[in-house]
Amino acid sequence: MNNRAIRLGIIAFLAVCAAPLTAGPLLFDRAEYAARRARLMDRIPDGVAVILGAATRFDDRAFQQGHDFSYLTGVKIPNAYLIVDGVRRESLLFFTIGEKQAEGEGLPLGLVRDPKGATGIERVLPAEQFGPTLAGLSHRVRVFYTMFKPEELGPENSNEKFNALQRTMTLNPWDGRLTRELQFVRNLREKFPQVEVRDCSPFVWDLRKVKSPAELEVLRQAAKIGVEAHNALIQSTRPGITEKALEAVFEFVCRAKGASDMAYAPILMSGKNHAWGHYHAYDRTLKDGDFIILDAGPDIHGYNVDISTTFPASGRFSPRQKELYETALAVHQTCLANYKPGVTFKQVGAAVEAMLKARGWERYLEDFRGIIRYGGYNHMIGMATHDVMGTFAGPDEVLVPGFVFACDIQLFRLEEEIGIRIEDTVAVTDTGAEALSLGVPRTVAEIEALKKGDGLLQLYDGLRLKKAGR
Repeated sequence: MNNRAIRLGIIAFLAVCAAPLTAGPLLFDRAEYAARRARLMDRIPDGVAVILGAATRFDDRAFQQGHDFSYLTGVKIPNAYLIVDGVRRESLLFFTIGEKQAEGEGLPLGLVRDPKGATGIERVLPAEQFGPTLAGLSHRVRVFYTMFKPEELGPENSNEKFNALQRTMTLNPWDGRLTRELQFVRNLREKFPQVEVRDCSPFVWDLRKVKSPAELEVLRQAAKIGVEAHNALIQSTRPGITEKALEAVFEFVCRAKGASDMAYAPILMSGKNHAWGHYHAYDRTLKDGDFIILDAGPDIHGYNVDISTTFPASGRFSPRQKELYETALAVHQTCLANYKPGVTFKQVGAAVEAMLKARGWERYLEDFRGIIRYGGYNHMIGMATHDVMGTFAGPDEVLVPGFVFACDIQLFRLEEEIGIRIEDTVAVTDTGAEALSLGVPRTVAEIEALKKGDGLLQLYDGLRLKKAGR
């Protein structure tokens, strides 16, 4: 490769990465947040919901707002409180922060200078008035609703976080602390014994379960960036390349395109590490014959996508790898073809089972038993990669427009060091389903064609060697 070709390749790549996404004081129009709060008010006509914002961080990382508070307000200011009054049908926002502090922390000044105008929230008060306001409300309403489950920050999932904190903290005989949320519940009950305190986590999570058109557009942007990063990593993969270098390629592309973070720690599995499911130590140097799973996605403005691709390090599938991969791909394609409003995951699974039998692939039925039961569904996706749901009917869940979930097809032959994951972020539309992560190579021919070109690592190494005169 000559020097001019190397330069043109790098310039073209960087040009693609040169337009990161931007957002104003709020990610969405303030009317979107008002509509969400109004739907919450419909669920609490006898009381008020009290939602805690995330506290100031104790490390040097940028402030992250909790998902539920962000969902209802769009406000990214630490130590804030929200009251959603289902009786008077109004909202109250509480925070105290100066312009200088906000600017120094990279927080939106528009919220600080004109919080009511920016948010559309009816009443905005200093944080110091939160306690007296609660005391006044305790004489007017019968019920205080609040979130009993932990707030989600970045890649966290509330239920997973709750289980971990129960195991390692609350039920630990040498610790015993409550979660922040349950401590708040205790405080409310002790300070206002005349008021009943109830959990509103399911109410908020049911709202989050169905994505709006505006949310879907952000998820499409996230998926587009995730696709580019997957393709860049696949194209850079060669025997002799370290997994650590490949993970760096993925993060570089995502961040260059405007990702605030990764949706979760990227997973790279090859060789014996297919056995661990969520392996991200990046401790292998790839060799000829390795079959690789990349499971990774970016976080864009607090919304995540989940994408998995599978490919050979050498660029060519072995006959055995091809056989297993194309079987999993047929299951994946059958699922995508059958997702639509009004059907259940169980019905999609029945279509998968029928396809396997029609092709004479009964030997794979046990491999895909879980996938058949849930129709390829693995988990919901949104502000959390494993997004929360207030209610879920399992295989009998009826698909509706706005559902966004992972269609995650897996097939493993650990004794052969072969692992396959074909995963897309899927949105249910009015007429069917949209694979938001369309654009990653899925067929054997597409993967092998992408692997023929030089990737980012090869362009970088070529330029470095050229400058060194080698």
